[in-house]
Amino acid sequence: MLYLLARMAGAKHILEVGTLGGYSTIWLAKALPDDGKLVSLEIDSEYAEVARENIARAGLSGKVQVQIGAAVDLLAAMPRGNPFDFVFIDADKAGNVQYVREAVRLGRPGTTIIVDNVVRGGKILDIESDDPSVLGTRALYEMLANEPGIDATAIQTVGSKGWDGFILALVS
Repeated sequence: MLYLLARMAGAKHILEVGTLGGYSTIWLAKALPDDGKLVSLEIDSEYAEVARENIARAGLSGKVQVQIGAAVDLLAAMPRGNPFDFVFIDADKAGNVQYVREAVRLGRPGTTIIVDNVVRGGKILDIESDDPSVLGTRALYEMLANEPGIDATAIQTVGSKGWDGFILALVS
């Protein structure tokens, strides 16, 4: 799905927040044209190394740069100027509001933003939850509802990992 969405967006410059083993990274990089680039941010150096190895095995090292560090810090340090066309966010859910705000800053009108794991098995409806992932997801919904520069919708999914979903957003 990420491959198709990135292709549909005509993405040449992709940002990924949360690399893990590089599975999503590889699909996103495959969607890029020959001169395309992908920047992926990962806080854990061991995951980043595994991802780099997987990306190399896929023959995509020339298109992908994996940066190690806290995404909020790495994003804040990125200058504007070469906007991202497509952003995939799949990191700690407590940081989603900051990640989306940075995606908008580093994007352009027409940038596609995908935020993964936003239904959390329905736990976002549990008003007594103090789970940081649930609270971060609720804060993201609140921000998107009040942000005039982003059009967004949530899409629920059901699969082998259970009931979840993602946000599909477009920077206006």
